[in-house]
Amino acid sequence: MIDFSFTENQLAVRDMAREVASKLIIPSIAEFDRSQKLNPELLPAMAEANLLGFCIPEAYGGLGMDYISLGLASEEMEYGDTSARVILSVHVGLFSLPVLTFANEEQKQKYLTPAAKGEKISTFGLTEPAAGSDVVGLQTTAVKDGDNYILNGEKMWISLADVADQFLIFAWTDLEKKKNRDHSGISCFIVERGFEGISTGSIHGKLGVRAGNTGFISMQDVKVPKENLVHKEGSGFKIAMFCLDQGRYTVAAGSCGLIKACRDACVKYSKERKTFGSFIEEHQLVKQMIANMEAGYEYSTYLWLKAGWLKNQSLRSTKATSLAKWIACKEAEAAAANAVQVHGAYGFSDEYPVERFYRNSKGASIYEGTREIHTLMQADYVLGHREDKQLELDLPKVDQ
Repeated sequence: MIDFSFTENQLAVRDMAREVASKLIIPSIAEFDRSQKLNPELLPAMAEANLLGFCIPEAYGGLGMDYISLGLASEEMEYGDTSARVILSVHVGLFSLPVLTFANEEQKQKYLTPAAKGEKISTFGLTEPAAGSDVVGLQTTAVKDGDNYILNGEKMWISLADVADQFLIFAWTDLEKKKNRDHSGISCFIVERGFEGISTGSIHGKLGVRAGNTGFISMQDVKVPKENLVHKEGSGFKIAMFCLDQGRYTVAAGSCGLIKACRDACVKYSKERKTFGSFIEEHQLVKQMIANMEAGYEYSTYLWLKAGWLKNQSLRSTKATSLAKWIACKEAEAAAANAVQVHGAYGFSDEYPVERFYRNSKGASIYEGTREIHTLMQADYVLGHREDKQLELDLPKVDQ
């Protein structure tokens, strides 16, 4: 039976994330959003609060918390700003959890432990200039050369690209399979920033998530030791899909934080703003928009909680995670649009946070699988064209 009650440890993680958001993110986020820069104090603060490894086992420097804790922390960080939740998504969801699941013991000790402790910042490199939803369209190659692989290619739209110390990179190791678009020719590697031939840069002019670092990773004849191949050749696509399950989960939970932020901003404003002789909280259409935010928050929350419960049971959760991500992002977009409407002309100004919420909400319906991809996935499950099968390696069983 699914139990959605929270343990004391889960609530402690939520409160810890809430404190970081309220003290470090919210007071200064407008400034960093305008300057399009990542707050340099944020990553150290998250590391100090154990937020960068709290759901990694203690044996690897984490706190051994579970997926529900990860969801709660994601919600609280996005309540502060989407850019803060993105850090959890890529560092924990898209790097640490896949390394925990697929890497060998030596790789875990070398790369997972410093990530869990916040000593090294980590990210995920799958998307390319011409390959987003079409994963097998990626062009990066990894050619075996003695005891090394030589990587060439470019990754685009990579969160933390300019600040990460280590990257989970996906590349073709079988060039014949690349010609035939056979995803069993894709492999996964852990790449260090210090490897010769690596260069990164930041992307500016984004619609939203401006306070977060987003950029590219360029690889020119990068020599990667064969010991940095994750799992085995040809398992990259499977690993990438596992990564996306974890990333999408944090996006779904985070979107609930954005809905809640929109709701709270509207409640506050509606009690301060008067039109036609009364506070706008008394106007029925304003009430309707706030009610829709509350409804969207409630059922989106239950969707990510179900996905988190499945993950805690080491059960495949791709369908549940996809549904949670799709619906929560859709509701976040709707909530943000209504929040701007409630604020009227002031919602069109950065004097109030809702215009930032509106800009930030759009990205989530694109990254980690577009809303169109998730629509097709859910239809295929219902039509019987798709089913959740357990991966060859078990999902990580985390302590609750």
